[in-house]
Amino acid sequence: MNTSTATAALVDLLDEPYPLTQDQIAAYRRDGYIKLRGVFDAGTLERYGSRIRAVVAEKAKNLPPLHERDTYGKAFQQIFNLWLEDAEIRRFVFSKRLARIATELMGTRGVRMYHDQALFKEPGGGFTPWHADQQYWPLSSEHSITAWIPLQATPVEMGPLQFAIGSHRIHVGRDLEISDESEQLIGRTMKDFPKDETPFELGEVSFHAGWTMHRAGPNNTDRMRAVMTVIYIDIDMRMSVPKNSNQARDAERWCPGIKPGELIASPINPPMYER
Repeated sequence: MNTSTATAALVDLLDEPYPLTQDQIAAYRRDGYIKLRGVFDAGTLERYGSRIRAVVAEKAKNLPPLHERDTYGKAFQQIFNLWLEDAEIRRFVFSKRLARIATELMGTRGVRMYHDQALFKEPGGGFTPWHADQQYWPLSSEHSITAWIPLQATPVEMGPLQFAIGSHRIHVGRDLEISDESEQLIGRTMKDFPKDETPFELGEVSFHAGWTMHRAGPNNTDRMRAVMTVIYIDIDMRMSVPKNSNQARDAERWCPGIKPGELIASPINPPMYER
């Protein structure tokens, strides 16, 4: 296979439908998350992962040393909206394969971009506290979903994402940002919830709802845990009145020019898939 043919094959995989079953869709809606094997192959992750790693390394080079950061800072290097930085990364982030899965799991008529973020947990990096993502987002409905895409196989020792199964239905802890407090309070609440703390195979991707409680353990290996995420919202999502300072900041940063009650359709919230 020559280079151009290989590139076409990778691009085709990004847009090729992933065959979800009705049982998988039902499981996502019941549990608040799902892990799907074989979403990407090794070649696709190697090609796009190398660009993501390069951009993250450049942008994270001025971070303070790990031991000088707080709990949040020790959890991961967090770089936002790489799709605006690099055309190759944009191609990966705008994969119709991913966006179609998000649409079918939520049962919406389509999805649009909220934002993307790289979450790189360094060797020796700390735990990610229990939290729910939508605490930060000024959204008018619960139709948000995050694709969590490890760029390598991720054993338990590396700190894969962990889920409290069915926790998207409870309200305790929804007002807490990621912190030592959220780890303690939500952790106590989640004590009796079943957990999914399993490793991720290469090519496995998880999707979780905005109110699903999740965390990650520390990275106890000598390798970087490289993860790319894409956050999707219902294509018909409107902005809500921000309920806290985090949501007010997010409204300005990720939905520029949009007012409460308006469709979240700024230039950086384009449609990514429509049925």
